[in-house]
Amino acid sequence: MARWEGIVVLLTTLGCWSTVPLLIKHLSPYLDHWTNNGWRYGASALLWLPAVAWALARGRLPRSIWVAAIVPAAANTAGQIAFTAAHSHIGPGLLTFGLRMQLVAVAIGAYLLFPDERPTIRSPRYLAGIGLLMAGMAAVLLDGGALQGGASTLGVVLSLAAGAGYAAYGLAVRRFMSAYHPIIAFGVIALYTATALVVLMLAFGRNGGADVLQLESRELWALALSAFFGIALGHVLYYTSIDRLGVATTAGVLQLQPFVVSGISLALFGERMTGIQWGGGVAAVAGAALVLGAQKAAERARRARTA
Repeated sequence: MARWEGIVVLLTTLGCWSTVPLLIKHLSPYLDHWTNNGWRYGASALLWLPAVAWALARGRLPRSIWVAAIVPAAANTAGQIAFTAAHSHIGPGLLTFGLRMQLVAVAIGAYLLFPDERPTIRSPRYLAGIGLLMAGMAAVLLDGGALQGGASTLGVVLSLAAGAGYAAYGLAVRRFMSAYHPIIAFGVIALYTATALVVLMLAFGRNGGADVLQLESRELWALALSAFFGIALGHVLYYTSIDRLGVATTAGVLQLQPFVVSGISLALFGERMTGIQWGGGVAAVAGAALVLGAQKAAERARRARTA
């Protein structure tokens, strides 16, 4: 695949993941978050099932993967619950900015779990990026305009919890799933996550999740597209982008997601952010860029030493 094709895949990933908060926000008056999660992940797991079945039939699915996927799937489930629940208490723009805080959780987890990354995390560039990120997020989430714009303290807490859950998920994937092909690894994780979320929907969702049967066609399309773009297609494109362009480039471009979501959310839902919040958002993304730049520089240095 040529580099320009990789760029197209990455921009498509950005588009897919930017639609998900908007679609879930649209659905929040119609479905509780348990029902939303159960149907979206249940449907996406059916799309991933053939890939897992094919690997199993070909003898390319080690038995150990079923144990290795338990911790990543648990973290993914927790993050997904907090993410979807947050849409009832905060706007999509603020939510996606809040998710940037996962880089702080990733830094803490990586420092504790991966000793080889500690020099990078202690570097002035990395620490400056984390500090700028935290200061920017404080301006975005704690400015008075956030609450005036329809957000709540619970929404802010849930957005941060979702970021922490996704950070734990990423760390767990690296810790437990690095020996397996990423597509097959995510397929197994998706099956575990879907099973958990469907069970939770049956237990806690309104009418056991049967509210979906009362939706109009517009809302059914929104539910289907959020599952397809956010889970089934989005993750394939994400892994392809990493394979073609690298982790740092992929993660860097995806930092634009809050700005894309906030712009569209303003038009669709009237979600307005103050000047302080926009300034904080820019600062937070600049801090994320410093963190990713420090990681990329450390990776180049490691490759040079190896060579």
